[in-house]
Amino acid sequence: MIATLIMSAIVAAVAGLLIVPITSKTKDGDFKAKFKLQFFIFVFIVGLIATATVYYVLKIDQNWTLLWPAMIILTALGAWSASGMERNLKGILFLGSLGFAVYILSAPLLNANDKYKSAEMAQKVELKAFDETKTPASVPPKFVRNKMKKAFSQVPNTSYYELGSLQIQKVNGEFVYIAPVEFSGFFKWTKGKVTPGYFTMSATDSSDNPKFIKAEMEYTTSSFLNYNVARHIRLENPTKIFYGEPQLEIDDDGTPYYIRSYGKFITARNGFDAEGIVMVDAKTGKSQTFALKDVPEFIDGAISPEAVSLQNSYFGNYIHGFWNSKFGKKDVKLPSDEGTEANVSPIFDENGDMYYFTDFTSPKEGVDSMLGYSLTNGRTGEATYYTGNQEEAYMDSQGALQIIEKKFIEKKWNGQMPIIYNFYGEASWLTPVLDSNGFLQNYFIVSAANPELSVSGATPNEALRQYKAILSRGGSSVNGSSQQEVASTTGKIVRVYKEKNGDFTTVSFMLDNKDNYSVSSEVVPLAIYLQEGDKVEVKYINSGEVFLPVKELVIDGLVEE
Repeated sequence: MIATLIMSAIVAAVAGLLIVPITSKTKDGDFKAKFKLQFFIFVFIVGLIATATVYYVLKIDQNWTLLWPAMIILTALGAWSASGMERNLKGILFLGSLGFAVYILSAPLLNANDKYKSAEMAQKVELKAFDETKTPASVPPKFVRNKMKKAFSQVPNTSYYELGSLQIQKVNGEFVYIAPVEFSGFFKWTKGKVTPGYFTMSATDSSDNPKFIKAEMEYTTSSFLNYNVARHIRLENPTKIFYGEPQLEIDDDGTPYYIRSYGKFITARNGFDAEGIVMVDAKTGKSQTFALKDVPEFIDGAISPEAVSLQNSYFGNYIHGFWNSKFGKKDVKLPSDEGTEANVSPIFDENGDMYYFTDFTSPKEGVDSMLGYSLTNGRTGEATYYTGNQEEAYMDSQGALQIIEKKFIEKKWNGQMPIIYNFYGEASWLTPVLDSNGFLQNYFIVSAANPELSVSGATPNEALRQYKAILSRGGSSVNGSSQQEVASTTGKIVRVYKEKNGDFTTVSFMLDNKDNYSVSSEVVPLAIYLQEGDKVEVKYINSGEVFLPVKELVIDGLVEE
């Protein structure tokens, strides 16, 4: 706060020196020193109050470059009120202010190449194949928010509070959603002073129930005056450039912290390149600053989703400069707006590292083919752009959502949070499906290259089992895209399990070699008769998964006519 007052005083003093005609005299030669001093004091006091109020209320950075509009006005007034050499000097300052304004305002036209370089991504073709033994973090935030609202009675003095923004992260090795309890207004804050805690819920298990964790927080996004966490961060760091809203992060002990990404402008006061975070203890207000390479391990989203979305925009739009992004649009690709946080969706890889996902589509209207997709590391900001198989046209996220809408048009269900995965060698969209009230109904998987291949299941794993069954069809064109080895074996059935899936039955069985296999009756109709003790010949895809997908199955003693 002291730094803000000092900066405000300096601005007010400069304003006084510019506006007050210091050297001018009246016609009779009177210098009017007393009047000028009084006028300067008046300007200083008004300027101090106005500047400090603007800084405090708007929480803007306190760099000199932000003051260029005020400098134009002040130097213009100073040149008008002065005379002689003083007028000439202030006139030069006025022209300098205009020149600086041109520099500031023209920056977006001139720095497009610098923006593109700051956002340039490594390029690959496809993601690694998804490990089916894992469960993707696929519970949609809208559904989680509904469940947390229904569990809000766990919060003491419920009428004081409301549910804050959701944030997904890894806590103690588990992927969870975090949502702080926030004040519902100024008068609630004056009575409550502190919020009582936050909610957590699994991001992988839709049957999980929200849990309220008691952890008092005095510095929050809904607090007022100096206890507003965004203002607290600004007052502690008056000159830092922030991009994105403060976000809640929980360490493995359950202690809540707010973090905010800071960085630098690309040129002038335009663009943003992340450099680190400011972290605030939500209870004590203790503030710490970390460069990206030094961010604590429990922090998953050091780069704000807003900053990642901006980076995606630079990468997609400015490959050939600013004017090409507006007119020719050669090689331009537009990032999707289907993400759950600032147009991007956070996901986790097999190592538990968080990435922000977004897909890119053509700027041409009416085209729903995907040009590629990107993953940006939430801690480092390093990004990879995946082109996909260039010999196939991939459907974008909007196309996947449209298929779901048509599939469940009578029920008025719709998809949310589409994410592309590599399932069994096939680029595929996994999308949670919600009803009109925001409750999760099932999970839908559709091939990005072959939209006619789609399944739905009550859980992601069930949908994956069904998807594996249709991808393992003998002679399917999809089979040809798989790089998995086809192998054969014989043995005796020791365990068998049958599950009805739509019009077909999925048969899972174990041979006496202790390996597990899975086949759909769509692929092998006679598989429905399989029982323990049967001797079989199996041709399967050696994918290394727990249940190996079967391509062909011959049951000893049964011959299909």
